[in-house]
Amino acid sequence: MSGEAAVRTARRRGILESPEGRLRTGLVLGVLAAGLVLAALASLGTGAVSLPLARVAAIVARGREAGLADPATARDAVILFDIRMPRTLIGLLVGAALATAGGLLQGLFRNPLADPALVGVSSGSALAAACVIVLGHTFTAGPLPFAVLPVAAFLGALAATAILYGIATRRGRTSIATMLLAGIAISALAGAVTGFLSFLSDDRQLRDLTFWTLGSVGGATWSKLAVVGPLIALPLCLAPLAARALNALVLGEAEAFHLGIAVERTKRFIIVLTAVSVGAAVAVSGLISFVGLVVPHIIRLAIGPDHRLLLPASALGGGILLVCADMAARVVVAPAELPIGIVTALLGAPYFLWLLLRRNTVLDA
Repeated sequence: MSGEAAVRTARRRGILESPEGRLRTGLVLGVLAAGLVLAALASLGTGAVSLPLARVAAIVARGREAGLADPATARDAVILFDIRMPRTLIGLLVGAALATAGGLLQGLFRNPLADPALVGVSSGSALAAACVIVLGHTFTAGPLPFAVLPVAAFLGALAATAILYGIATRRGRTSIATMLLAGIAISALAGAVTGFLSFLSDDRQLRDLTFWTLGSVGGATWSKLAVVGPLIALPLCLAPLAARALNALVLGEAEAFHLGIAVERTKRFIIVLTAVSVGAAVAVSGLISFVGLVVPHIIRLAIGPDHRLLLPASALGGGILLVCADMAARVVVAPAELPIGIVTALLGAPYFLWLLLRRNTVLDA
């Protein structure tokens, strides 16, 4: 297929957006951006101590120092600036990272069922973090700095992604069935090793491991945000660079090559981006499932499969979903907090089953 023919095919399949679809896309992006702002503001006021939106806005407008100096707002300023604001920002970044990684993997494997958690990337990242938690003290005299965890989680995500891609790809072709089965096997193996580490751990380490397996952003601090923020923000900024290549890969690797895409280099680029973003997200929030599966798929249904728009829209949608799930985790069993991974699983698992049944119905028709 020639380059011009491939472009015509892409437009016919809706991979490249037509001019008439831009209004709807702009509307969806505007709604998502507004929803992200509203979700962030609601998150700042939600918790064991409820803060009205007007009070939140007033304290934020005055600033942290002025809020702490006033006895009438000192307590609320501490809650807002030292607890909820870093938690909300980390929730936004983690949700955006997981959703964008899901969109990248779905485009790379050309299948809407691909997800960092389902294909074992998150499990590999969590296993590496668990090794640091349980075994790290044997190499240092004191506790390891938090910055070590994102590095270990990144290496674990990179190793899991590379193993998955190597198993699923033969003769330049990626088998979707092999990918999903290999992802299940990698997740099971990583879970088994993590369970063995749990058996070896003491009480403090066991609490940390429980955090990784259930997921939470409750331990968010400004120092953690300073460490993982750049590791998440950089892949989010670089992900749109892969959009044109992903649009071409939907047509097949041969067609993408005719369009001038360096296919193998694109694959490596996407693998590294996914590993960095998922590794950093898991390092600060633990295992959170289904965000990378549900959000890109819903966005694709709303605005189409053009990755130039799908990836930024997925980032916005992922941030909204995780912040809303975190708010639900705070209030469902208040004053205690429900692990956020439970909330996203309760939302995502039924959607995943529906997606599987829908795909089977289409194939059987």
